[in-house]
Amino acid sequence: MKTTPFDPEHLAKSVFAVPPLARDADYVIDGDENDKLIRHLEAGGVRSLLYGGNAVLYHTRLSEYEDLMSIISDAAGFETTVVPSVGPSFGVAMDQIEVLKDYAFPTVMLLPSRDIVDQVGIATAVKTIAHALGKPVVLYIKFDNWLDPRIVRALHDDGVISWIKYAVVREDPRQDDYLKSLLDVFPAERMVSGIGEQPAIVHLRDFGITGFTSGCVCVAPERSMAMLGAIQAGEFETAEELRRSFKPLEDLRDSINPIRVLHHAVELAGIAKTGPILPMLSELGEDHLAQIRRAVGVVQDDQALTS
Repeated sequence: MKTTPFDPEHLAKSVFAVPPLARDADYVIDGDENDKLIRHLEAGGVRSLLYGGNAVLYHTRLSEYEDLMSIISDAAGFETTVVPSVGPSFGVAMDQIEVLKDYAFPTVMLLPSRDIVDQVGIATAVKTIAHALGKPVVLYIKFDNWLDPRIVRALHDDGVISWIKYAVVREDPRQDDYLKSLLDVFPAERMVSGIGEQPAIVHLRDFGITGFTSGCVCVAPERSMAMLGAIQAGEFETAEELRRSFKPLEDLRDSINPIRVLHHAVELAGIAKTGPILPMLSELGEDHLAQIRRAVGVVQDDQALTS
């Protein structure tokens, strides 16, 4: 994997894929199947990987965390940036930081939580984790007004934020006063849209955010990378056409569950055997799997037309 210090240019060069994590029938992390998924993403031009919610790191055992770090760092190519996640609890994050000290990841992301936290406490945790790691960390803002912009400014001034993944869902992404207030205190070149392809055009074009993360990129990496390139080139009609091709699958993620749908979509697309999903999440029934299979087919058909 790429081991040079984090550079904001990384955020603009590639869609940040947020892949699921493949496991075998006994819930053991499957190195071979995860390697297949990484090779698929890299073959489609992706050079940035973020392991977080889609990989169900919220429920990963601490005893397997070192094995996971070894698997993803060894599997990634020399030009691929890999960012793992820690937390969401403070104690688990600090134990994970001890493991991460033996690896050359450019940064890590703190998984967000709304349970048993407050804003000042979150800020203290971010600073403590960053200082323990010896590097700034990724701030994942998933909930509306989760952190006051004044707190974000203070963390930025303290030098403990590497970049921000902004993922607050809006009915109309063009109307987002919270995002505007964050961009008043934090540089746009170090913020990414964190909700996939659907709001990415608005976030990049209208708000000046640098790049975007995606789960559906795992199914059609070339197409997602083409969408990023079209936005950056100002070819918004092309970008819109590409965005629409992901919508059937993304709509299922919204209506069923984003993590569970993506986990099955990667396997149904024939990319890698993702296996069972960790409890406390449940498997999907055949009706849902049939819908996912059809949506994956739409994306793959479109992908074939542009490959």
